Amino acid sequence: MVPQFMDVRETAQYLNMSVQWVYREAPRAGLAVYRFGAGRNAKIQFKVSEVHAWVKQQKVDVT
Repeated sequence: MVPQFMDVRETAQYLNMSVQWVYREAPRAGLAVYRFGAGRNAKIQFKVSEVHAWVKQQKVDVT
């Protein structure tokens, strides 16, 4: 079974960015964040299909 969500560390690794960048910039860049739980113990995760779609949107045609 393919996982439906990635945690911050997995998302950072997939995007080849730092964990700090994912926390700070991913929501500002339009990547949807899912929060499971409340307060400081909340888990922040990203939906795999949405991360893939977001990456495809970042494509720049250079001619």
